[in-house]
Amino acid sequence: MFLNNLLNIRMIKTNIFLLSLSLFVISCTKKPAGTDSVVGEPQENTADIDSGTKYELDLSSSVITWIGSRPVKQHNGTIGIKEGFLVSKDSSLVAGEILIDVPSLDIKDLKKDSENYEKLKNHLMSEDFFHADSFPVARFELITLVPYDSMIKIVDKEEFPSENSPALLSEFMVKEPTHSVTGNLTIRGITKSITFPATILFRNNKVYAEAKFNIDRTEWNVKYDDESSVIDKAKDKFIYNTVNVGFSLQAIREE
Repeated sequence: MFLNNLLNIRMIKTNIFLLSLSLFVISCTKKPAGTDSVVGEPQENTADIDSGTKYELDLSSSVITWIGSRPVKQHNGTIGIKEGFLVSKDSSLVAGEILIDVPSLDIKDLKKDSENYEKLKNHLMSEDFFHADSFPVARFELITLVPYDSMIKIVDKEEFPSENSPALLSEFMVKEPTHSVTGNLTIRGITKSITFPATILFRNNKVYAEAKFNIDRTEWNVKYDDESSVIDKAKDKFIYNTVNVGFSLQAIREE
């Protein structure tokens, strides 16, 4: 009897130790919201948006920017917005949608009438990257908005160093974020949720939103596919996966 009790006690202690170890590992490996490349499964917006206040995006004052990097060169540009709206309730955004016009992508560091501009633009629109013929519209759907926690430590995703390494999130993000935004981003028909810091202000019947964050292009299959040649796959290794993305939005309250 004594031996059985002793074995049971040891087993209980062992189980407690294993449970504690598991919780420790989970707490150390879980990536907190607001860190670089926070990507997950699509989420559903459960907010009652019909009772909210709608704001239409002012397309003349709203822009999406991007920076793509290789060790030998960086390219930067904009991409147009087809339409979009935001919905507020109790002085906070609860929903929204931005439809992104993929073929409108512009490369700002190259002359528009140059051979290099046309070559790069066609390449980005091809099946190797955005596959714009089949997926001409990308989409961002706002799911949740919470006050930004300044105590969260930004964990940067390191890339191999070069003169043109993409900017780290801690360097690139807006300087005084007010909120953490979570939304579903759809590119090439692939939808994943992302979380990033943003500054959002309400002023004079308008909403101003600014965000700068990083995404991993391979999460949306923006890369040479499995049927690409060995040479093309090798080229892809010399393109950084990290893309710097910026949103600068203005939306006007509907009358």
